[in-house]
Amino acid sequence: MKRIVLFIIITLPFIGFTQNSEYKIGSYKDRGVKAPNTHYIGEAWLNRLLSANENLEYNITKATFKANSTLNWHKHATPQVLIVVDGIGYYQERGNVPITIKEGDVIKCEKNVEHWHSSSKEHDVTYLAIYGGGKPTEWTQVLSQKEYDDVASKLKND
Repeated sequence: MKRIVLFIIITLPFIGFTQNSEYKIGSYKDRGVKAPNTHYIGEAWLNRLLSANENLEYNITKATFKANSTLNWHKHATPQVLIVVDGIGYYQERGNVPITIKEGDVIKCEKNVEHWHSSSKEHDVTYLAIYGGGKPTEWTQVLSQKEYDDVASKLKND
């Protein structure tokens, strides 16, 4: 009898942790869907890897921007982290000089800080964007092709 009670006490906590054969598996390698051309110049692909919901407070999106493509100025109600996983691009926060970003770079943008990011003129860029799910992105100003070209020209010569 003692062995049965001991067995139940030991195994009972694990009953709720048995494996479920119905996993929700996405793939980081999926290209995603072509983004509607509303807040950027060029061509972009988005793969929403994880979406904020009642159990998760943030989104993770894989974004790939083809060469010579850029987002407009925008900001988020939460901090945003960009992890560059492939290629070369540009990043700028309002009031700061633009920088070149490349594979391996991790950038944290504080909440409510206006910024933009893009591919470089010659290279695609792919990054993971991690940001809160409470409020949508606030688009603040169009980044013109001339402004982007000026940044690209300056960074190419640095």
